[in-house]
Amino acid sequence: MVPSGELPARSADGWAAVLGREQTITLAGLACVVALAWLYLLRLSRQMSDMAAMGMAQMAAWTVSDVVMTTSMWAIMMVAMMLPTAAPMILMFATINRKRRVEHAAPYIDTGLFTLGYLLLWGAFSVGAALAQWALHEATLLSEDATKATPWLGSGLLIAAGIYQWSPLKYTCLARCRTPLGFLLGEWRAGGVGALIMGLRYGLFCLGCCWVLMALLFIGGVMNLTWVAAITVFVLAEKLIPAGRAVSWATGAVLCGWGLIALRHAWTWAPR
Repeated sequence: MVPSGELPARSADGWAAVLGREQTITLAGLACVVALAWLYLLRLSRQMSDMAAMGMAQMAAWTVSDVVMTTSMWAIMMVAMMLPTAAPMILMFATINRKRRVEHAAPYIDTGLFTLGYLLLWGAFSVGAALAQWALHEATLLSEDATKATPWLGSGLLIAAGIYQWSPLKYTCLARCRTPLGFLLGEWRAGGVGALIMGLRYGLFCLGCCWVLMALLFIGGVMNLTWVAAITVFVLAEKLIPAGRAVSWATGAVLCGWGLIALRHAWTWAPR
C-alpha cells in the first residue's frame, strides 16, 4: 500500500507501460464483447432471411415470449452499436482509475462496473424500443415482419430525427459525450457504486444524443446489418471528429430533406 500523496519510486516510462497494459486489456475485453454481439446479430439476420425466403416472416399477434425475444435482440444490438462508441470514455475511465490507485492509493474500481452502468441504461432503452415496436406493429405502422416502418411513419421518423439533430438537448448531450476527461472529472464518484452511477449517467447523455437515431433503424429495417453498421459509424464520427456539431447540423438537413421527399412519395402513392 502506497501512502496517500506519496508517489512510488517508479519512472514515468514505467507508469506509461502500466497504463498502456491497462488500456490494452480493457480494449481487448470491449472488442471481444462487441465481436460476440455482432456474431449473434449475423446469425439472427441469417435466420430471419431464411424465414423470409420460406414465407414465414409475417408476425401474428405478439405474445409475451415475442416481446422478451425482441427486447433481447434490441439489447444485443445496442451492445454491438453503442459499446464501440463508448470505448474512448471507458478507456479514459480505466486510465484515471489506475492513476488514482498507483499515485494516491485510492481503492481499485473495476472498469466493468462503469461499463455495466452504461449497458444497463441501454438495456432499459431496449425494453422501451421493443414495446414501441410491438405497439407500432399492432397499429399496422410496420411491415408484416415488424422490422420496417410504413412510408408515412418512415417519413415522420426521418423529419423528427433531422429536427432533433438541431436541438439544444442534442448539442448538450453531444458535448458531454465528446469530452471523456471533462465528463469524468466533473462526475467522478468513489467506490463501485459510484462507478456504476457514472456509467449510468454517461449512458443517459449518450441516449440523449442518439435515441432518435436509433428510431431510424425502422427505415432500413431493424435487422438490416448494413444500416446498423452505418448508424454506428455515424454516432462514432459525431463523438470523435472535431467538427462533430457541424456534422450533426448537416445530417439534420439531409434527414429533413430525405423525410420531405419520402413524405411526398407517400402522398403520391397513397390510395385515393
